[in-house]
Amino acid sequence: MKKETVTLPRETLLAARRWYLVDAQGKTVGRLASTIAGALRGKNNPTFSPHLDSGDFVVVINARQVRFSGKKLQEKIYYRHTGYPGGIRHTSAEHLLASQPEAVLAKAVAGMLPKTPLGSRLATKLKIYPGPDHPHTAQQPVVMSVGE
Repeated sequence: MKKETVTLPRETLLAARRWYLVDAQGKTVGRLASTIAGALRGKNNPTFSPHLDSGDFVVVINARQVRFSGKKLQEKIYYRHTGYPGGIRHTSAEHLLASQPEAVLAKAVAGMLPKTPLGSRLATKLKIYPGPDHPHTAQQPVVMSVGE
């Protein structure tokens, strides 16, 4: 007997979305980012399909207290370009964590998502806050355990 492939309607996928809460205090950036990226893509759902947005929302608190392994805090460099000739700019992970703690985790997660319009849409479902307070209590996020 031949099995049929079932495609779920977009409305069904949207209704099944959940909200997760992740406490980043003391967690390693890369391991935390890979867990978050999987939840944003929906890889933990049985209805996962690589070309659909079937993922969940993720709220990250205490982003200021993430940690890097080894000497990455001092030696890791983030680059950006202004768009002008000779416009390369760089900053260390230590400086970026002090000035924009949300950006460190956002860049790590964005690097693990697809580099397509779908990946850009998935990145909007990530909400990062430097401290323990967040405005998403009405969504009743479920605490997601992230292994260390």
